[in-house]
Order: sequence, then C-alpha cells, then structure tokens
Amino acid sequence: MKDVALRAGVGLKTVSRVVNGEPGVTPDTMRRVQESIEALGFRRNDSARVLRKGRTASIGLVLEDLADPFYGPMSRAVEETARAHGALLIHGSSAEDSERERELALAFCARRVDGLVIVPASDDHRYLEPEIAAGVATVFVDRPPGRIEADVVLTDNFTGARDGVAHLIAHGHRRIGFIGDQPRIHTATERLRGYRAAMADAGLPVDDSWVALGSTDPERVRSAALSMLDGPEPITALFSGNNRVTVTAVRVLSGRPRPVALVGFDDFELADLLSPAVTVIAQDAAQLGRTAAERLFRRLDGGADEPVQVLLPTRLIPRGSGELPPPADLA
Repeated sequence: MKDVALRAGVGLKTVSRVVNGEPGVTPDTMRRVQESIEALGFRRNDSARVLRKGRTASIGLVLEDLADPFYGPMSRAVEETARAHGALLIHGSSAEDSERERELALAFCARRVDGLVIVPASDDHRYLEPEIAAGVATVFVDRPPGRIEADVVLTDNFTGARDGVAHLIAHGHRRIGFIGDQPRIHTATERLRGYRAAMADAGLPVDDSWVALGSTDPERVRSAALSMLDGPEPITALFSGNNRVTVTAVRVLSGRPRPVALVGFDDFELADLLSPAVTVIAQDAAQLGRTAAERLFRRLDGGADEPVQVLLPTRLIPRGSGELPPPADLA
C-alpha cells in the first residue's frame, strides 16, 4: 500500500478506500491508484482481509449431482446471487451419500465460508450445530434438514403431483401408475403422497402393482414401467416422479402399440419437441436457488430471526402426452 500510495501521490487511507470500494474518492484519484496497482502488479490480500473483518466473502453449496440438469439452474442462481453480494461460490456433489455431504459441508466450514446452502442427502444434520452456533449461516433447499431447525426453501411437491395426476384423471384415466425415486428422499415421498391424494379425491383405488419407488437407474425404471403396462391390471397412464424417470419412461412408451398418457414431474430439455410433446409439472430450480441464497445473505446481514420454511409453487404445462385418452376397452 505504501508503494502504491507513493506512486499515485496519495495517502494510505485513499489507497485503502479504493481497494475496498469505499466512498470519498474522486474518479481521477481512483484512476491513478488503480493504474499504480496494475503497474506494480499487486493484488489484494484476501487472507489478511479475512483476519481483519472476520468474513471470507465466500459460501459453500452442496448439491446431489452437479451433472443433473435440474441442479444446473439452481447452482447458477446461487452463484449469481453470491456475486451480487460480492461473494465467491464453492460447490461440490454429495452423490446422494450422507457421509459425503457431511465431509463436504465440514470441509467448506474448515475453509471458513460465511454460509452454506445444502441440498440434503442426510437425515441428521446435528453435525452442523457447532458450525451454526459459531456463525455459519445455513439454508437448506429442495429438501428439509434432519433433526435440526434451519431455514429451508422447498417446492410444493405434494400439490404439484396431485395436480399432475388429477390432470390425467380429468382426461378419463382410472389406472394410473407412479414411478418415483428412492423412498428415503423427501421429494419422492411427497410426490407419492400427492399421487395417492389425487386418486383418493377421485374415489379411485390404487393397486400395489401401480406404484414403484427406487433408484432412477434406467433398467430399474424400464422394468417397473413394463410390469405396470403388461400386468393383470395394466395402466393407461403414468405419472413419473422426476426428469430422469421421465426420460426412461418416454423411451419405454415410444415402443408401445397403444398410446399411454404421461405426465412427468420436472421439465427437461427437448420435452416440447417429442411426439407427443411431454406434459410436465414444472418447478423453478433457479428460483429455488435464488430464494435460498437471498435467505442466506439476509441471515448473514442480521436480517433474519427464527428459521422459516418457504414453499414455492409448481406449474402444469400441458403439451400433449398428458392429454391422451385411455383406449376405449380400458377406459
């Protein structure tokens, strides 16, 4: 700072104001200081800044899988919000492994991030209690935390699934299958609950063979779909629990001699270009990430009190696959 001040012909305080973006510096003086910094090849020492201010201007994001198309917009929204607050985003994938989630979250804390945004893989987050007590702001997104109270931003999975199945019922279907994700995952169980509620609202029975929860592995989904389609009580419509299940379902249904109606939870790329185009229950992944990040920075700025739960709505997008009627002999 002394070298920069000498070269620019200003005082140390002026250099400090320019480096830290503080007011009270004329444009000409700011230009001279910045030119001196560039000419001398200096960079701000953020480690020293952290020691002085007690904040790292960084946050950690723990997702299930960065390669999943659903999490791309969410991650980008968190990053954009962090950038708007002058913070850096560090992220990693838990691969739906609770121990990996714990390792990542604590590794971020060890690097002194100011806050965490977490898509939970674990059902017990008490390991974060010391970190939260030490001032690490924490917001959960997409799924609620386990065994602690914390801010959480969720999609209304129950209502979305109920609306999707009710849409199929309104188009004449009575035998509707449901293929979802692992039963330990909050979103999967909420969507199953919505499916059952829609069937119950319409006074329709649910055969056990019409429901299949498990991994999103294509072979598992394909086997479950074929079992429902070829069983003694064949379904005429399918509600798929997430975008990965829907993609496999599209492949299975495309080879069927009779058309089968399909509504999927989550939109996905090219869904509108298929034949028929896929009707979906869309959730706004970017809004989930943005809302969670804004809540995090509000807490960091001291503007949040008791933990809150924010529930975001879904949207039904009818495109054709969910509007197919059942075959006359199965209606």
